[in-house]
Amino acid sequence: MTSTSLRLAVIIGSVREGRFGPVVADWFAARARAHGAFEVDVIDLADYNLPHELPAVPPVMDPHPVRPGRGDELAARLAAADAFVVVTPDINRSFPASLKTAIDWHLTEWDRKTVGFVGYSGKSGGLLAIEGLRAVFNELNAHTVKEYVSFSRYFLLFDESGALREPAEFDDSAERLLTQLHWWATALASARQAAVPA
Repeated sequence: MTSTSLRLAVIIGSVREGRFGPVVADWFAARARAHGAFEVDVIDLADYNLPHELPAVPPVMDPHPVRPGRGDELAARLAAADAFVVVTPDINRSFPASLKTAIDWHLTEWDRKTVGFVGYSGKSGGLLAIEGLRAVFNELNAHTVKEYVSFSRYFLLFDESGALREPAEFDDSAERLLTQLHWWATALASARQAAVPA
């Protein structure tokens, strides 16, 4: 398994008007590309319009439902990934409904893969959303890594161009997260490959 064969999907979880998620995601995607261990795919959930009403047959019984709109494209991009980084704000001590909808419309796409998090919010830095997401992804048989990046009072940390005013601490956090993701993504990709019947 070569490093360039590993795909990292960076998922922008918020779809609300005026959201800051794309700024944070662009920063992290640049760090991920500079790290060099992954091919990076930035997935903006605002580009998709999955309904909150889930399919009548649960994904555990039918893991490949007909998905409205461009939902099949989203499923294909998630399925192609070996690892995920979810970029999320805190909303009322949890994560956005748009993110939960996207997670719940999929099942096999998360299975036996690794997930990391980049959080941002006013005071908590997205940590409340991250803790909730750990439980959700663990239920889906994904492995969430310990390292994360957290931006508390993010609106003070980035300048008007979207660059961090003092990047050193956050670059270091991103590097640790990416290194951990690479280790787990490599191990799990090899294990999935070995589990495929000949």
